[in-house]
Amino acid sequence: MASKSKILFIGGTGYIGKFIVEASAKAGHSTYVLVRETTLSNPAKSKVIENFKALGVNFVLGDLYNHESLVKAIKQVDVVISTVGHAQLADQGKIIAAIKKAGNVKRFFPSEFGNDVDRVHAVEPAKSAFETKAKIRRAVEAEGIPYTYVSSNFFAGYFLPTLNQPGASSPPRDKVVILGDGNPKAIFNKEDDIGTYTIRAVDDPRTLNKVLYIRPPANTISFNELVSLWEKKIGKTLERIYVPEEQLLKNIQEAVVPLNVILSIGHSVFVKGDHTNFEIEPSFGVEATALYPDVKYTTVEEYLNQFV
Repeated sequence: MASKSKILFIGGTGYIGKFIVEASAKAGHSTYVLVRETTLSNPAKSKVIENFKALGVNFVLGDLYNHESLVKAIKQVDVVISTVGHAQLADQGKIIAAIKKAGNVKRFFPSEFGNDVDRVHAVEPAKSAFETKAKIRRAVEAEGIPYTYVSSNFFAGYFLPTLNQPGASSPPRDKVVILGDGNPKAIFNKEDDIGTYTIRAVDDPRTLNKVLYIRPPANTISFNELVSLWEKKIGKTLERIYVPEEQLLKNIQEAVVPLNVILSIGHSVFVKGDHTNFEIEPSFGVEATALYPDVKYTTVEEYLNQFV
């Protein structure tokens, strides 16, 4: 069997990045994380850095905004995975330029890990964020860089602990606000599982130049079904307050950052159904649980047990 690809992470100490870095190291890939000197000494990152060290992760000093350091780091590996945050999405053009210059990269995973940005019906401000990711896709394709785009839908850790109630710190026990009519299906994936599936795709020819959708059947669930599941767990019926689309659009316009971002993503997913309102065609995509049936993913039902 061919040796496992060496992987460089850019944005590896961030929210989703740390899970994918860990999955990479645990799967036996030589794992490199691009870091600035300041990150290594940042108290807020110390736990993540210590965990990486224990896993045998290699730190490469460099910076997204220093072309030479980026090229040098990329030349050491086979695959580049970007998990940069919202503010740096547009700057991934710098990674693309460095990959072109290095000339050795077998696969690039730009920072995606959400909706499939080519198949969304979003309003602002989510619309612009999705468009930024879509522009990076077009730039990757224009340069002929081999790619995989990971559409992992919702992070369980963002949405399930509160049942998507912005501002709450625990799941509702009395009443719950539901966006739209609560019927479109959304998808919630545990971050560790997103890491596992992403790393499985790295050396898989079936995911080359495709969107990898993470759509586990047990985690594809409507807002109404999610509430019913929670009610069953706590043995109590909640008062359901539905927010019609017209009202939600008004709320989005009146809200400020970050609430307007959260609400507009909620509109795309829970009202427009953008996680599940299209079929995955073999011409553009593959589905992770079908490709890797041996991976035991955490279900929404199991995930909610910790909050009962």
